[in-house]
Parts: sequence; C-alpha cells; structure tokens
Amino acid sequence: MSDNSNAQTGQVVPEAAETYESFFVPALFGQFPERVLNAVGLEAGDDVLDVGCGTGVLARAAARRLPSSGSVTGVDVNDGMLAVAGRSPESVRWRTARAEHLPFPDASFDRVVSHFAAMFFTDRDQAAAEMARVQRPGGRVAVVTWARVEESPGYEAMIGLLNRLIGPDAADALRAPFVLGSLEQLETMLTPHLTEVAVDRQDGEARFESVEAWVNTEIRGWTLAEMIDDDQYDELLIAAEMELKEFVDADGRVRFPAPALIATGSAARSGSAWTEVRSSESRLIEPFPVPRRRSDRDEAGGRE
Repeated sequence: MSDNSNAQTGQVVPEAAETYESFFVPALFGQFPERVLNAVGLEAGDDVLDVGCGTGVLARAAARRLPSSGSVTGVDVNDGMLAVAGRSPESVRWRTARAEHLPFPDASFDRVVSHFAAMFFTDRDQAAAEMARVQRPGGRVAVVTWARVEESPGYEAMIGLLNRLIGPDAADALRAPFVLGSLEQLETMLTPHLTEVAVDRQDGEARFESVEAWVNTEIRGWTLAEMIDDDQYDELLIAAEMELKEFVDADGRVRFPAPALIATGSAARSGSAWTEVRSSESRLIEPFPVPRRRSDRDEAGGRE
C-alpha cells in the first residue's frame, strides 16, 4: 500500500485512468463541460487551453464546438491520463506540463479553463498566475472545483466508511477533490491575478449504475487503486451495500447531489510582452505550433 501523496496531487496509474474515463466521466464529469464553455463565452476561432485536462473531457467538448477554426490544447502532468486522452478522435494537442509552469508565451490563448484539477495543483497561486499570463486580453479564465464535501452526501458517507474500515489515508484520498470547495477559497486563489472574478455554484448529480459500480469506480479509477488491496476492497463493498442504501433508488441505481463551483475572471494586462517557451518544464506529446495571436490571424485574412 502506498502513501497518500498521489491522492493530494491527483496522480493515478494507467489502469486507473482507463477506469476514470469509462466510469467517472459519465457518472460525474460529463455534465459540466458545456456549462464551463458557456461561462467563458467560447466563440468560433478561439484558441483554448485546458489546464489539468485529465483524459480530456472538457478539451474534447471544446474541440467539438470549434470544428473548423481555432485550436484546443490540453496539458496535464499525468501520462496515464494523457495516454487515454490521446486516443480520442477530436482535434486536440496534448502536452505533458505542470499548471505552475505552462510552456507557452504570454497571451497565447483566448480561453483558459481548468476542470476539476485546481485542487491538485502543488502551488495554486502560481498556477493562477500562469493561467492569467497565457490568456489574451479580452479572453476569460474558468476554474471548476467540487463544492464542499458536506454538499455531496454520498461522498461524505463514503469517506466515513473508508475512514472506519481502511484508515485515515484512504479517507483523505477521497476527501482530496473537495478541498477547494468554498467561494472564498476560489476568490482568494484568483483575485490576485484576475479581474471581474465571479464564482457560480452549479447543481450536479453523481450517477452510478449500482453501489458495486460506485465502489469500483472510486477505488479502481482513482488514487485509491494503489492504497486498497483485494481483501480490503471486498470488505468495503460488503459494508457499502449495507450502509449506503439511502443513496440507491428503486431501480438499484445510485444518485446523490454533487454540486460544483465555476469561477471565472479576466486577466488585467498592459502591453504585449511575450516570454520564451519553457521547454524544460514540459514534454511534447505531438507537434505543437503555438497559436497565433488574434491580431496576427486578422492580419492574415481574418477567421475562417
């Protein structure tokens, strides 16, 4: 069993990334991308950066809305997540890079988004500064997190069960996605770097086909995959099926509230200074031309 350092940074093994895409995306993450893209005012021709993209659910949604103009780039530190993302048919450039050291010049993107990743950044203030730096004037930044765990009763109950049966490290691993769950925390993270910061609470719902599917997704599709052995998994499943019945509907499916927070803002910028790409901080997954600034595209003949 490993320590819980991976849980605090959202690092998963390749097999967990597969489970994450197959089960977590439809159960939780797939309901928010369109809301986020609407919140940043995505337009035809925009260049979009998804920071902490995971398996790319938000980046792929952006690419589907930009079929003939603009560009979408996704960055993440987790190679397992990017390997799954790279199999998608949408036109997205995938790169290994840290949110705290984005390998792009200033003012490279019109929309900069981060979808349920900010809670795992090792330096949130630096990550916010970087997202503001690479945003073009007139663009928007959006950071999405889960609301407080107390607002997701199913997860609050599951965390209690893990704490009792497995121990505090396992419980903390499941609690980690909720550590940036208040309006005040997001405002504190973003206001030093962005203007017009607004935080909107969005209703959401966790949906699993059964308690067994829920437990399998949480354990096999997250950092807990390395923390819980087969015997502990079996013990947890038996207890969950007995103790978490309140979240099961008449058809045997699991349903409970899972609200999110969408914080948006704009970068205040003067001048048009550019910085060198810090190639030492990232690894290219496929050839990447840095998007041209909007003014460059206009001079070349406008948007397609």
